Amino acid sequence: MSKIAVVYWTGTGNTEEMAKAIAQGACDAGAEAKAVLVSDFSTDEVGDYDAVAFGCPAMGAEELESDEFEPVWEACKGVLGQKPVALFGSYGWGGGEWMDSWKEDAEAAGLTVVDSLIANEAPDDEAVEACGALGRKLAEA
Repeated sequence: MSKIAVVYWTGTGNTEEMAKAIAQGACDAGAEAKAVLVSDFSTDEVGDYDAVAFGCPAMGAEELESDEFEPVWEACKGVLGQKPVALFGSYGWGGGEWMDSWKEDAEAAGLTVVDSLIANEAPDDEAVEACGALGRKLAEA
């Protein structure tokens, strides 16, 4: 059984909803998964998991949240090794460029990004289902 952390930051609750759906999808696939706020996660815990999903909504000019999320993300990049990683988040403007940039950054750091997922505003039923599928994919990676 794989163990998965779904690490996220949320401002309005949209990314939290996505995180919970991803964790549930992973559990449905037989993994042990938990959604955890980024403020409650550290690089010391990366070794406890077989895979990690990171979630952050688009902020400002389509960028990661810089006070809490980005420092943890930057620190984790160096210790994730070849663990499967998924990226997700919600946005309310633009076209999702922050996710393209984030995924490029992760891949340039040598991370194994199995998939990425965005939802416009609050995740609708289709987005929640896509989150579940992402969790299942991560559990099977």
